[in-house]
Amino acid sequence: MSRGTVGMCATFAVLCALGFAAQAHAQDDVTWTIDGAHSHVGFKVRHMMVSWVRGQFTKADGTITFDGSNLKRASAEISIDVTSIDTEVTKRDEHLKSADFFDVENHPTITFRSTKVKPGNNDTFQLVGDLTLKGVTQAVTLDVEGGLTPVSDPWGNTKLGFTATAAIDRQDFGITWNSSLDGGGLVVGDEIHLIIEVELNKDS
Repeated sequence: MSRGTVGMCATFAVLCALGFAAQAHAQDDVTWTIDGAHSHVGFKVRHMMVSWVRGQFTKADGTITFDGSNLKRASAEISIDVTSIDTEVTKRDEHLKSADFFDVENHPTITFRSTKVKPGNNDTFQLVGDLTLKGVTQAVTLDVEGGLTPVSDPWGNTKLGFTATAAIDRQDFGITWNSSLDGGGLVVGDEIHLIIEVELNKDS
């Protein structure tokens, strides 16, 4: 066998080995689905500079891919139904759904797709990704904490749970409505604090 033939065979063997290794590595990934009955997507924003108004979106779904060991390879996709907004005041919810704020008629969903994971200390890490709100996409970093070790419930389901928080400026997403107070200041603050608490089911 000539040197050229030997070299070609060796190259082919290496490529095959890499291919099989990549395939086996991909098979290690596990998909976890958000359990909507045990999850919460909430927010709070300053009202008249003196108090906080809190609300939630009651409908959200999504998945996280995580092999249980290599956190840097994890990824997440979350979709939130904006029409499900609930601040416990019907008139306020209707205003938030209008074009002044979320404009649900034209932008009924909020999405988050991760692009990078930054491991932290103990059970904390940062999830960097693209948040799309009212048709505008901006990079957002979620500070995440939770158990990275799965647990089993009494019915044989495998679970994970995380809490993610972030602060975003609503002006960055084209949500600009406001009203000035007589004594100075604004009715609605610009900074929105997100609080996302999810329980995840391991897909079978």
